[in-house]
Amino acid sequence: MDYKKLAEEILQNVGGTGNISGLTHCATRLRFNLKDESKAKTDVLKGIKGVMGVVSSGGQYQVIIGSDVASVYRPLTEMANLKEEGAAQEKDGRKLGAKLIDTISGIFTPILPAITAAGMLKAVLSLLVAFKVVSTDAQTYQVVNFMADSAFYFLPVLLANSAAKKFKCNPYLAMMVGGILLHPNFVNMVTASKESGEAIKLFFLPVYNASYSSSVIPIILSVWFLSFVEPIADRISPKAVKFFTKPLITVLVGGVAALVVLGPVGYIIANIIASGINGLETYASWLVPTILGGLFPLLVMTGTHYGIIPIGINNRMTLGYDTIVYPGNLASNIAQGGATLAVAVKSKVSEVKQLASSAGITAVCGITEPALYGVNMRFKTPLYSAMAGGAVGGLFMGIMRVRNYSGGSPGLMTLPSYIGGDSLRDLYLACIGAAIAFVISFALSYILFKDGAENDEKQEMAPKTEGTAAKGVLKTGSATICAPLTGKAVALSEVSDPTFGEEILGKGAAIIPADGRVVSPVKGTVETVFDTLHAIGLKSEDGVEILIHIGLDTVKLGGKHFKAHVKNGDKVEVGTLLVEADLEKIKEEGYDVITPVIISNSFDYGDVLAVTGQEIKAGSDLLKVVK
Repeated sequence: MDYKKLAEEILQNVGGTGNISGLTHCATRLRFNLKDESKAKTDVLKGIKGVMGVVSSGGQYQVIIGSDVASVYRPLTEMANLKEEGAAQEKDGRKLGAKLIDTISGIFTPILPAITAAGMLKAVLSLLVAFKVVSTDAQTYQVVNFMADSAFYFLPVLLANSAAKKFKCNPYLAMMVGGILLHPNFVNMVTASKESGEAIKLFFLPVYNASYSSSVIPIILSVWFLSFVEPIADRISPKAVKFFTKPLITVLVGGVAALVVLGPVGYIIANIIASGINGLETYASWLVPTILGGLFPLLVMTGTHYGIIPIGINNRMTLGYDTIVYPGNLASNIAQGGATLAVAVKSKVSEVKQLASSAGITAVCGITEPALYGVNMRFKTPLYSAMAGGAVGGLFMGIMRVRNYSGGSPGLMTLPSYIGGDSLRDLYLACIGAAIAFVISFALSYILFKDGAENDEKQEMAPKTEGTAAKGVLKTGSATICAPLTGKAVALSEVSDPTFGEEILGKGAAIIPADGRVVSPVKGTVETVFDTLHAIGLKSEDGVEILIHIGLDTVKLGGKHFKAHVKNGDKVEVGTLLVEADLEKIKEEGYDVITPVIISNSFDYGDVLAVTGQEIKAGSDLLKVVK
């Protein structure tokens, strides 16, 4: 593949160099911070050979490349003339949640290669010990062990560098603060202080007796504070001696704050999180691994999975092991691989077999994006199968409290990272959990999968009307779903939330509403009125399940600006008033009011055909469900 040409096409279609305010990459995707996302040509990008998908989430515009992402990143940064730390800071109008996810991702993504290398070294070392190739007393073991430990021990320094680039301050001064927290003299003083009971004093200020090796939160807080100190130091330093006084003031103030306030606060927060995880492990050890095993593909789709990884790292640094994040992630990755390999076995289309084979192998080894975007999302049923298998595998590992000791990209290659403690128990249980996830997802995917060509033939047989995505309107053998709102009917692909836009929850259409009166689109029963009133589920007399989701992310309003007129179990007719929404106030709160209308059980039917691209009135035909 010509990576330079691919980089040129991507640069052109994200709006050019002038539209990029920052760029990083992770294992599979380019992560842009764009000044104006409307300038990016998403549909064009998705059609470029070498681009597996495009997601806008967490304040980032993410172009999914696959394992070759680094080969595209290098020429792209050269063409765009971007410095590694990105362009100058732009005014950020994003919501707090998006900023937080972007910040966490930007800090942890660059250090993942070092963490992965350390985890793999630990895994190899565990295997060598398990097969009695080396003993724990041998110098070879001790040398390789401290090589692996170096990334974990000096984690504050690694994080200081990436955090400084994210917070726009000098990375070398930030790493110096990380070094202050890890200096052997400080470590010895802490040890002596604990033994004597006398507190360490710094300018008559007490220094908390904490060890910061392998810590995460203290250095992030310290570098964030440093990003405010440095500009002030620059402003107050006389020009003639600024070269000396600026770094002096920055490190002195930042270092004192790190030792006296921010380091201790971060240390306490990390221990509170660890205590919470311990409590969760004691009373509901199965819960989080089950949820993560089932829902991790959705987190990967939105790029928010990097917000979960620090919890697993913090667990290993504070408890010595992780029973929450990595076991659930392992089950999810193996399940995605199993579902994809089932497609490879069953499909009769040579192109699909080839893609699914390579993507499935990559997924069970720990990198799932090729499988997720190339196969599972494309055919839908493998995705549902992977989520089911991942949940069951995660449930098993949660119940058995399987412990991960050294991390790495969760997959077959890092199973040795479950070797630890006094036995191989966790390794055996991790293998069993992975096998459960694989078998269930493979079996379900094999049963449910049908070649895309079959669906394409059904689409071609359906009569089409101009300006619609699945534009047929069948007279017989179908169920009609009416519009629940008056407004403009559009294809689901126009919904910015990929959970709806990529038809993860089912097929359907969306309406840009003209008013907030939501009426029943069918004769049937109200199945669910969500507590937050932003969504309602119905079931027609024909058994069609419909989800009406009023706006995007409106669950965060907690029911504000919504009024329900029905309750669970109510019988409704076409046109029965369900909910009233104050659209203007919802818009003022900053939410998109586009309303997806989803057939939740669309996989039970031959197809779902939508009328889109035109104005529509509540009660008129919107969808046809083909029996």
